Amino acid sequence: MSDAPMLGSSAKLALDEEIFAAGFNEALVHNSVRAEQAARRRGTASTLTRGKVSGGGAKPWRQKGTGRARAGSSRSPVWTGGGTVFGPHPRSYTFKVNRKEHRAALRSALSLHASRGSLVGLDAAAFEAPSTKQALALLADVAMPVLVVLDVAERDAALSFRNLDRVALADAVDVGITEIVWAATLVLSDAAAKTLSARAAAPTREAKS
Repeated sequence: MSDAPMLGSSAKLALDEEIFAAGFNEALVHNSVRAEQAARRRGTASTLTRGKVSGGGAKPWRQKGTGRARAGSSRSPVWTGGGTVFGPHPRSYTFKVNRKEHRAALRSALSLHASRGSLVGLDAAAFEAPSTKQALALLADVAMPVLVVLDVAERDAALSFRNLDRVALADAVDVGITEIVWAATLVLSDAAAKTLSARAAAPTREAKS
């Protein structure tokens, strides 16, 4: 086990070395971030082909004798207001990253913060009630932007950090690798660190059999 400093406390945040001292794999992290961002795209952009644009049923002018180029429809893609060629249509941008790779990428992202010294602990129990002032004081000497990861039960602490500028708040159960690598400083509660360790841990042989 290794440890990390705690905000506003002389205690240390206990960290699992298998999770927070793993090597950094840039390719896995990059691929996982791309997958997360692609999954968040709505994919609703849509254009009309010449067959879907209204009007254009009649030939604009006769074939010969006008001195102008032949034209069969005013909805042609070369006309203003005409259809679009090879334009975007609704689609899904998601692609798969398998669970083994995703766990390894999560370990890499967490280990990067631990090796840089940009991972600090937070005593969530110190918040007896929501207090933005108290949260701001704890982050006075911390590099921005900050990602604060808490357990779902640590509501008072979450309410204290949610309105601070350049501070993002996430639940340990579903925080993404994108948010972790975005932050200059990663702040974890003890419960959040345990949840992330469980998410990033490789399955045991007993679990597979």
